[in-house]
Amino acid sequence: MRLIVVNENDEVLGYKERDDRDQSDIIRVSGLWLVNDKHEALIAQRALNKFHDPGKWAISAAGTVEEGETYLTNILKEAKEELGVELHAEDLVVGLKKFVQTDHRYFCQLYFAQCAFALDDFRIQKEEVEAVRWISVGELEQWFTKHPDEFILSFGGYVEDIKQFTGH
Repeated sequence: MRLIVVNENDEVLGYKERDDRDQSDIIRVSGLWLVNDKHEALIAQRALNKFHDPGKWAISAAGTVEEGETYLTNILKEAKEELGVELHAEDLVVGLKKFVQTDHRYFCQLYFAQCAFALDDFRIQKEEVEAVRWISVGELEQWFTKHPDEFILSFGGYVEDIKQFTGH
């Protein structure tokens, strides 16, 4: 599938194959934070064979929005594919959409969902996710502060988002 390329206002400019994208292109990404009844956040470790950030910890699920998808349809698909979790639009709280620039540029639309899943309930896709873990927001913040190299480059901003959502 082709990626959606947008301008600085998140307006569609066109489409490119993933391998044809260059660093000046801005694309769309959707991201999901799952939170349980203990106010713990689910973090996912990226598969060890991933091109970007292999083995690094990230938010619960995320994906690049492709041609024919919206931010919403993409994150519902990614939750199912990466975590084996069936979510619906009404399960999600829409968070901020933010512009992120690391080694590539993208808009990330964040979503949040409360859930009661145990770790055994997740059916992770090993090509995408190595492991998942529930963690308190406070512990997550401390871990990230001490070892930011164990997380994806853009993770710091996402820690602030989950702190605001959970109030912790």
